[in-house]
Amino acid sequence: MTINMLVTLNSTNFNPDPFILVGIPGLEQFHIWIGIPFFAVYLVALAGNGILLYLITVDHSLHEPMFFFLSMLASADLILSTTCVPKTLGIFWLKAQEITFAGCLTQLFFLHFSFSLDSAILLGMAFDRYMAICSPLRYTSVLTPSTVVKIMVGIVGRSFSVILPVVFLVKRLPFCRTRIIPHTYCEHIGVARLACADISINIWYGFAVPVMTVISDLIFIGISYTLILHAVFHLPSRDALQKALSTCGSHVSVILIVYTPAMFSVLAHRFGHSISHTFHIMFANLYVAIPPALNPIIYGVKTKQIRDKVIFLFFPKDMQ
Repeated sequence: MTINMLVTLNSTNFNPDPFILVGIPGLEQFHIWIGIPFFAVYLVALAGNGILLYLITVDHSLHEPMFFFLSMLASADLILSTTCVPKTLGIFWLKAQEITFAGCLTQLFFLHFSFSLDSAILLGMAFDRYMAICSPLRYTSVLTPSTVVKIMVGIVGRSFSVILPVVFLVKRLPFCRTRIIPHTYCEHIGVARLACADISINIWYGFAVPVMTVISDLIFIGISYTLILHAVFHLPSRDALQKALSTCGSHVSVILIVYTPAMFSVLAHRFGHSISHTFHIMFANLYVAIPPALNPIIYGVKTKQIRDKVIFLFFPKDMQ
């Protein structure tokens, strides 16, 4: 009997049945209608980030460190939205609630990986702006193409190494109870809580390690922009002051859009037991849909080089 139980547990652990994603609990009757704005926002994210990547790739005048970081941010946003939104729309419109264990692990990896990427990229962009505004004479000698490539590789490597253990922490768990996930996508703690085993390691790793990396990023971003603002307000030219504030303003807007809902979702999982589950899931869905759509719009409006290239792309005669 003991051997049979071990065999059953082992097969349950390594070959579990598919999970069922419920969607947004309490709003099932509105799923069809909720899917419409999600679909529209997803199209905006695809178009906006796709245009950004196209312009930065083909236009040599945009081959600068700031725009390389911006292309990384656009790529990370496409990963984030494409990881979650299509499956969410399948749940809303097609009742495609089933997801395989492998599919669930893949989704949760790319979900957390893309957010970790966003955080590290924003830190890289803050460093870029710090060098451009506080040490303009050293900018080109410090941020050489090889240095930028090393920073980009480091960003991807750090995010990968921080998030990959999450996959194995979930994969080791036995799932012998319900496989119904009250969410629209798989995320680490939500899946781990379905296991019939101790998940304390999952909880502390899932909370402490990614959050500490994000907090360290935020601290360095805050230091960078404090130094930047100090330098900006001592610029002799009013035009230079306005240009610097406009560029930094777009960066700060994106930082708030990326971090605020993500940190809320993480803290709500750990401490927010009194928060309505429906509100939490809705907010978590806004996080994977809204920032990827807004980020390219913010940079398109706030960054003159991008704005001019977009206008020329769609209205070439008006720019002649």
